[in-house]
Amino acid sequence: MTNTQAIDAGLMAAVREFVDREVLPAAQAPDANAAFPHAVVEGMRRLGLFGTMIPKQYGGLGLDMVTHVAIMEEVARGWVSMAGVLNTHVLCCDLVLRSGSQAQRQRYLPRMASGQLRAAFSLSEPHAGSDVQAITTAATRDADGAWRLNGHKRWITNGLGAGLVFVLARNNPDAKPPHTGMSCFLVEKEPWAMAGTGDNAGVAVTEIIDKMGDRGVETTDLLLQGYRCPADRILGEEAQGLGRGFVQMMASMESGRISASALCVGVGVRCFEVAMRYANERHTFGKPIAEHQAIQFKLADMATKLQAARLLTQHAARIKDSGQRADLEAGMAKLFAGEASKEIADEAFRIHGSNGYSKSSEVERLYRDALSLVAAEGPSEIQRMVIGRSLVREYREQAEAAATAPVKHSRMET
Repeated sequence: MTNTQAIDAGLMAAVREFVDREVLPAAQAPDANAAFPHAVVEGMRRLGLFGTMIPKQYGGLGLDMVTHVAIMEEVARGWVSMAGVLNTHVLCCDLVLRSGSQAQRQRYLPRMASGQLRAAFSLSEPHAGSDVQAITTAATRDADGAWRLNGHKRWITNGLGAGLVFVLARNNPDAKPPHTGMSCFLVEKEPWAMAGTGDNAGVAVTEIIDKMGDRGVETTDLLLQGYRCPADRILGEEAQGLGRGFVQMMASMESGRISASALCVGVGVRCFEVAMRYANERHTFGKPIAEHQAIQFKLADMATKLQAARLLTQHAARIKDSGQRADLEAGMAKLFAGEASKEIADEAFRIHGSNGYSKSSEVERLYRDALSLVAAEGPSEIQRMVIGRSLVREYREQAEAAATAPVKHSRMET
C-alpha cells in the first residue's frame, strides 16, 4: 500500500470484538421506540473512533483513509447507524483539518477527537437536496461584524446530539457564480436540546425524522431564526473562508463518499453472513438449502459483488491517501457499493423466504438499513454525474497537453 500505513491488526481486532460484543446485540433491539444507544457510542469513544483521522497532536489516532474505511466497514457490519454517527463526524473533522484556521483547529479538534464534541454536516434544505446551489439559508452581517443566520436545514445526521453543526449559508445573494456567495458557518448548540438558549438562541431542532431504516441515529431538521454567529466561526475565518463554503464542503464530500462506500460494504458483509448462516441451518428436501444450486448461485453473486465493492472502496482510499484528487474514484466506489449493498440485502432477504419478513429476523432490519444508504452522500444518479464529468474533464486535460508533452495515461488505464 504505497503512501499508506499498514493497517493495525490489533486495533482492527479490538474493533471487531467490540462490534460482536456490544454493537450487534444493540442493533437487534426492537427499534419502534428505542432510545439512542449512548452506551455503544461511549464504547466507540473509548476506542478512539471519533478521532480516527485527526492527527495525534490534537488527540486523535492519526490514521490514514485506508485504515479508516476498514474500521467503518467493521462498525457498519455491526450496525450502520453507529457507523453513521462516526461518518458525519469524521467528515466534519476533515473540514476543520482541511479548511479551518489554526485557532479553530485548537478550539475544536481535541474535543472532536475524544468524542466529547459530536459534529453534524448540514447542506440539504426542504426544497434543495442535491441541488446545493439552490439553498436559501441566509447569513447577514450585524453592525459589529457578527453574522445572523436564518433558514431551514434538513436531513442532518447527528442533528440533535451534535454540539457543532457545519452549516452552508448564502452570505452574498448577488454573487456570480452563485456558489462564490456561500460560506460555511460553525453553529454551536447545546447537545440534545430541542431549542437553544443564551448564546445558542435562535437554533432549534423542530423535527426528528421518523425513518424506515437506520433508526439508531437521529436524523433531524434544523431551524435557524436570527442565530448569531461570531465572525471567527466562519470556517477558515473571514480572511480564508468567506465565500468559500461551497468549495470547502464539496471537497470534503470526497472523504464522505469513500466512507459511505465502506458503510455499504459493511452492511453487505453482514447480509452475507446471516444469509450464509441461515442457508446452512435451514433444511428443505432433506438437506441444507445451502446445498441447492439456486442458493449457491445467490451466494456466489453476493460474495463477488461484495469483494468488488470493497476493492473499489480501498482503491479510492489509497488515491485519497496519496494526496491526489479522488472525486472519480470516490464516485465509482459509492455508485457500485451502494447498488451492491441493496442487491446483496435483497438476495439475503430472498434466501430467508417468508422468515425474512418477520421483525424478529436480522435480515429484515438489514434490508431497511441497506436502503438508507442508497441516497447517502448523493444517490447513484449524482454519482454518475460526478463520474461522467470527471472522465470528460480528464480527457480534455490530456487532449490539451498532448501537443506539448508526452501522453499521460488516464487513471482508468492504471
